Amino acid sequence: MPATSGTVLVTGGFGLVGSATVRRLAELGRTVVVADLDTPANRAAAERLPAGVTVRWADLTNAEQTSRLVGEVAPAVIIHLAAIIPPAIYKNRALARRVNVDATATLVKIAEAQPHPPRFVQASSNAVYGARNPHKATGPVTADTPMKHSDLYSALKAEAESIVRASSLEWIVLRLGGVLSVDPKAIPFNADALYFESLLPTDNRVHSVDVRDVAWAFAAATTADAAREILLIAGDESHMLTYADITPALAATRGIKGGLVPGRKGNPDDDDAWFVTDWMDTTRAQEVLQFQHYSWQDMLAEASRNAGPSKYVLPLLSPLIRAALKRRGAYWKQPGQYADPWGAIKRRLGDPAPDA
Repeated sequence: MPATSGTVLVTGGFGLVGSATVRRLAELGRTVVVADLDTPANRAAAERLPAGVTVRWADLTNAEQTSRLVGEVAPAVIIHLAAIIPPAIYKNRALARRVNVDATATLVKIAEAQPHPPRFVQASSNAVYGARNPHKATGPVTADTPMKHSDLYSALKAEAESIVRASSLEWIVLRLGGVLSVDPKAIPFNADALYFESLLPTDNRVHSVDVRDVAWAFAAATTADAAREILLIAGDESHMLTYADITPALAATRGIKGGLVPGRKGNPDDDDAWFVTDWMDTTRAQEVLQFQHYSWQDMLAEASRNAGPSKYVLPLLSPLIRAALKRRGAYWKQPGQYADPWGAIKRRLGDPAPDA
């Protein structure tokens, strides 16, 4: 049976999901230790942690630091969130492997060697199913849907999962959908992020989820009466969307209506020319974790309220925004009718192919 008390160690605790998970655990009165890199941004974030949460600065790619961290904290549960994700993952393949795979292997080995091995909650992704052509794929993915290595991210996530699942630990793997936040400052809004959004096939299916619901799921997984199980974490049916639904709707909450350049649809005859997202069957996860609280409509309404005065100014700038984004988009002056996500990633962000 899982521990209902004891320390919860959260790796990558200052990331989008990590920050929300730490807040949720603190609300539940759990003893929480955040492990993350010692950076100026993380130091500033540490000042805003809930009362009672402590921080341990550690580089999980360093086995000695990781061993000392786990040995001294002696956690009852480890929530392993530390990872490099798209689009940053394509820019440094070697670092991505060290963080996403090698550090996971080290952490698992050290956890197994503890006098009282902790429950291990692994953050995975629906990317492990690989590229999914919505014109041919049937139904939402399930825990039993075969994995497919379509890019570096999907391959490394699958490899990390395999390490956890082969361990002697009491583990739970949570495969996450498209995690979003109603906080306008939480999601990166930089050149790489905008480029990345523009390359995604507009009719590619994606199952979104509010980051607060993800945090609820991770917190619930620390005590759930389930073990050695893969659970799919995404929002309710209102979150079963496409990128053509998501990107304009979120932009509109900030007042950017008509400011985005329409993207390209995916090629229905090419099963590999799609991004690594799809709709998910969350039935079992909801039964076990009871985590779904925010609908897509709830999120849009709250995001609009949170946008502040800018949503009244940005509509006036929409023509300028559209012109600027058009020239910075993935398919600006690129031949072809359909989206080519992997080619677009390679042109600017780095080779997306899985390791040989």
